[in-house]
Amino acid sequence: TPYYNFEALNIPEFHPVRDDMDTFYLDLPKGAPEPLLLRTHTSPMQIRTMEKQKPPVRVIVPGKVYRRDNPDATHSFIFHQVEGLAVDTDITFCDFAGTIEYFVKQFFGPSVKTRFRPSYFPFTEPSVEFDVSCPFCGGTGTAASGGTCSKCKGAAWIELFGAGMVDPTVYGFVNYDAKRVSGFAFGIGIDRLAMLKYGIDDIQVFFQNDVRFLCQFP
Repeated sequence: TPYYNFEALNIPEFHPVRDDMDTFYLDLPKGAPEPLLLRTHTSPMQIRTMEKQKPPVRVIVPGKVYRRDNPDATHSFIFHQVEGLAVDTDITFCDFAGTIEYFVKQFFGPSVKTRFRPSYFPFTEPSVEFDVSCPFCGGTGTAASGGTCSKCKGAAWIELFGAGMVDPTVYGFVNYDAKRVSGFAFGIGIDRLAMLKYGIDDIQVFFQNDVRFLCQFP
């Protein structure tokens, strides 16, 4: 519902992402009790989890999400995310940074460099974008052939995902005491991770059911 996908995540009523140009709303009969939609991110699971469980909370939730994107090599109207949420009485940004950096170095290798950039998301404060050094050019911005790296476009960094500390406003929707608890949340695109890990150029191949492609990943 819009409540779980937007409102309880501190996304205001007239925020652009709530528009039907970005979100798939179901065509329901007149008199339906409330509108329904296909979730645009896995973040609603933050709310559903905290509604049912008191702190401490540690949860990882993978799932499909849907957005009204025009399909191309890097966009699809259906893709996969994994949501992470940790809430307790003494969680800090340092805990978040350590957790994320540990995961990324396990996934891409110990030599990968990382950085945080300030950003904005309605449901986290502070919010950050998490970048990694380009795994294809080694963070130089230059391809092996001597030209500009086609993956990072010469920037030497690749944006990986958004994250941050849970905004205190969100705790109000789940009856948590924002003065007593703190936590972090992140949402990672699984398809994007796989593309970076294995050098895949087109996200569409994940959804074409080509056995020749799928058999490469037992």
